[in-house]
Amino acid sequence: KRFREPKHERRPWKIWFLDTSKQAIGMLFIHFANVYLSDLTEEDPCSLYLINFLLDATLGMLLIYIGIRAVSSIVEWQQWDSLRFGEYG
Repeated sequence: KRFREPKHERRPWKIWFLDTSKQAIGMLFIHFANVYLSDLTEEDPCSLYLINFLLDATLGMLLIYIGIRAVSSIVEWQQWDSLRFGEYG
């Protein structure tokens, strides 16, 4: 995916790795949560994955958006330049 970015906008390897590792950790968490929940509920893990994915893609994204807006407002208000989102220095 990194090589699909335009060369003049391509992120350095370290930043690319940090961004993609967050996604991998999130996917691993959802996988193990589904396996654990399927043992508790005796449901099919695939159906639980679909439910978790839909909840994550709707409510999860809404909560993340609200959280990022709130933290960004606090960072701007307190003028904490090192904590701005997307600013890697």
